[in-house]
Parts: sequence; C-alpha cells; structure tokens
Amino acid sequence: MVAADTMTEGWLSRLREELPDQPQSTCQSIVHWLLGESPDRFATLADSDLAIARRAIEYRYRILQQRYWNISPEQGYQRLIKRLSSLFLIRSKIKTWISLSRDRRRTVVDVIQEVIQEMMRSDRHLAQQLKWISTCTQSSRLRNLLMLASIEEYCLRPIRNQPLIIYRFVNYLRRSQKGGMTQVPTGELIRLVSDEIAPNDSEDSLSLLDVEAWNKYQDEQNQLEQQSQRHQVKTTFANYLSRSLDDTAARWLELHLKGLSQDQIAQELDLPVQQVYRLREKISYHAIRIFALREQPALVLGWLKTSLQEHNFGLTPTQWEQFWQSLTAEEQAILTAYKADQPTDALARRLGLKTRQIQAQWVQIYLRAQELRTQSDD
Repeated sequence: MVAADTMTEGWLSRLREELPDQPQSTCQSIVHWLLGESPDRFATLADSDLAIARRAIEYRYRILQQRYWNISPEQGYQRLIKRLSSLFLIRSKIKTWISLSRDRRRTVVDVIQEVIQEMMRSDRHLAQQLKWISTCTQSSRLRNLLMLASIEEYCLRPIRNQPLIIYRFVNYLRRSQKGGMTQVPTGELIRLVSDEIAPNDSEDSLSLLDVEAWNKYQDEQNQLEQQSQRHQVKTTFANYLSRSLDDTAARWLELHLKGLSQDQIAQELDLPVQQVYRLREKISYHAIRIFALREQPALVLGWLKTSLQEHNFGLTPTQWEQFWQSLTAEEQAILTAYKADQPTDALARRLGLKTRQIQAQWVQIYLRAQELRTQSDD
C-alpha cells in the first residue's frame, strides 16, 4: 500500500494547490476516482508498469481539468460529443455509412450520441465505472463530470491502433441494422449515472463481439470498394472502346457483362456470329495489351490486385523471387523503373531503346508473371 498512499498524498497536495476554492471532500473524491477501485494494485507493479499507470492517471486528470471542470454537465456533454465527433477516423466512417444508408438526414453528432447511449446501456466497463463513481462522491454534478471524463478516456483508448469507439460504432451498426436507429432525445442530457448496475460486472475494454463486428465491417467495406472499382473499370473501358473502336464494341461489352452468349449477342447486335467472335478477339486484345497495361494500368491492376507497385503482379514472395531470377538484366531494369514510377522516356534513353519497345517489353513481362501465377494456382 506504500505506492498507493504516496500517490494519494501527492494528488491531494496537488489538487489543494490547483483547486484552492474546492472543499477537501471534493479533492478526495477526485483522487479516489483517479486511482480507481483497487489502489493496492500499484504495490505489485514493476517500476516500468508503475510509470505507465502514473501517466494514465495524469492523462485522465488532464481530460477532466481541461475539458469538463467548472462547467455544467450539459455543457460537458456537448463538449464530449464534439470531441468524439471531431476524430477523423470515426467521422469518416460514420459519414460513409450515412451516405450508404436510407436515412441520410442523420449527422455524425446524431450517430455519436446513439453509440454512446448504446455503450451506457450495454458496456460492462462503463457500468463498472458508473458504480465506482457513485461511491466516490455524493454530488450528482461531480458524478456527471467524472463520468464524462471517463467516457472520453475510454472511447479514445487505442485498440489495434484504432480508438475503441470505432469498434463500438461497428458493434452498434450490427444492432441498428436489425432494429433500426432509435430517436436521439433532443434537449435532454443523457442519463450518466444509473442506479441499475449489475454488481458482478468486470472490466472489459474490448469484447470478442467487437473484434468479430470489426472484421465483418472491414469485409463489407472491402466488398463495397471492389464494387466501386469494378464499376469504374467497366465505365472507363466502355468509353475507351467507343473512342478507340466504335459504339458496337461498347455495346458488346455491355451484353457480355450481362452473361449473354456470343450467339445471343449476335442476335442483339444484328451481326453474323463470325463477326461477333472477331469483335470479341479484338476487344480482348485491347482490354489486356492496351487498356489494362498502357492506358489505365493503375486503375485495372489495382482492381485486380496484380499491380507491380502494391501487389508484385499478384505473386507470392516465393513466386516473385522465382520470377525475378528469370528476368534479364534489361527486364529487371524496366521493372525497377516502373515500380519507382520513373518516366518511360527517361528509361528508354538510359537503355538505348524506343519508348514503344519499353512498353512492349512491359506488356510481355506482365503476361509472363500472370502465366506463372496461373500455373501455380493450378
């Protein structure tokens, strides 16, 4: 208990200096809140862990002092919502979700309030904090201010390099998708200190449900991104075909993507089947050798996850090493330059080749890489 007693005396002395207008009971209540339910735990900590605990207590006090002290609970609540709403990560994710939802009148602030209410109802750690704060002080005003500071500190805890509130938001989405969003009370302060608390709840900063919900959310976001990229590739390629070939080629692409056979496409276009097959071969040539590898490589290869810069042509590390060893010195130089996004003209001058020759070699290198990838998949 020596460490706890020392910390208690130190904080009481500090609060008497920083809060000279506050009674002794208020300072003691704040110190009890800062040190937590089991201050004797500090005696068992190593010096490095104790230093971390001291910094955590200092951080918690700084939140209370800078954001919530000496203001009304209503003002403090507004500051809490504003603070959480200003986080870039959570703000961007909520905006994305709102734009894809049916109720686009919602704001980031509305959703943040919903998430906090959900946490107050179901989060075991916050329930434990409510119980502890209710024992620290009899002042309802002070209880609310301590709870506001606790909520902010808890929501901003880093979990896997993400603030915890992001996990709670994703978890909340799973529930709201089943029951719909509830109405946020207007002009009413959220009930911060509840008398109905399960006494046996233990601290639980991150549940398995949060991780599962986060992984599901990430999968859904990846699928949406893939759909968006596919639509962009389709639109850009259709425009390319209209510009480079003719509108018939763009129409063939549209029908082909609908799953029609070549015979059905021939009927739709009112063309001989043989001509439709030749058109297909021409479009395939343009799709791979010109559009994907010369016109729009970043767009197409990024969508296929076979780009050189980010995906090493979609090859595994072992495949990439095997592929790299099979290249000539000139081909390795071309790949190195392409990976560094160096201008093709400068590379051609350095290698003593024409730009068209560089581009032709690049196409062949890519196709060989995909052949190796396909063989390995088989």
